[in-house]
Amino acid sequence: MASSHRVSEYSPAAYTGARASFRAQFRQKANGAALYAAMCLGLLFFCVPLYYMFTTSFKAEPEVFAMPVHWIPHSFLPQNYVDAFLAAPFPRYFWNSLLVAVIVVGSTVLFSALAGYGFAKFDFPGRRLAFLFILSTMMIPFQVLLIPLFVVVHQLGWTNSYAGLIIPGALSAFGVFLMRQACLTLPDELMDAARIDGAREVGIFVRIVLPLLKPAIATLAILTFLGSWNNFLWPLIVVTKDELFTLPVGMTVFQQPMRAPYWTYIMAVSTVATLPVVIVFLLLQRYFIEGVVVSGLKG
Repeated sequence: MASSHRVSEYSPAAYTGARASFRAQFRQKANGAALYAAMCLGLLFFCVPLYYMFTTSFKAEPEVFAMPVHWIPHSFLPQNYVDAFLAAPFPRYFWNSLLVAVIVVGSTVLFSALAGYGFAKFDFPGRRLAFLFILSTMMIPFQVLLIPLFVVVHQLGWTNSYAGLIIPGALSAFGVFLMRQACLTLPDELMDAARIDGAREVGIFVRIVLPLLKPAIATLAILTFLGSWNNFLWPLIVVTKDELFTLPVGMTVFQQPMRAPYWTYIMAVSTVATLPVVIVFLLLQRYFIEGVVVSGLKG
């Protein structure tokens, strides 16, 4: 009896099954290792430029062009940061960038949430056509709209003003799309129950809808802040007064004609300019992935 059980245990069928199971486990572990290696490689591509920027900000100017590259500075010059911020009114530029970015983020999130909620939960004539029109504007490159937009801003008298920097970026077609997708995931029963209890539409939006949209709001806030903070072309065109320059435009003071740029100063200012973006992402990162997932659940 025991011998027959032992024979069946080591039968060809059992051996084949164990071998297939081993192959499946090995393939799964190999795929996991390959994915991990690819992620580490991608992380390296992102981190190396940041590390080079940070270390170069402490180098002497001749060391920037040394070959091979000095990944660890031979000279440590924190004075580069002081000299860079004394070369131009960078605290003012920093404030301009922060002011514009905060207002643009706030207006974009508010108007996008209102529009997205309306498109997702209210039925009105032309709703689908209006939403498709908004989506179609995402396919138009900004360079195509640059000259007409500047003409309108100039005719309104918004050149060399905060209005010219803020208002053209206060609305976002992508934001409307993102918020609509997030609102579609909200059950209608929540709003209906609130209406039965006597809540008004403003109260429903503020007390029920907005708290449930936190992941999508965080995602939109991060992307909008990043785009506004790094915006160079539009502020360069619409502003000519030095006191209204944003950080990307202000950094052009280090590019002198007939001379190589002051790379150490540029890297020092760039390092400081990176900090607000990193801080915003760290504060909102727990909502970021969730917001990206939620936005694609329903269409």
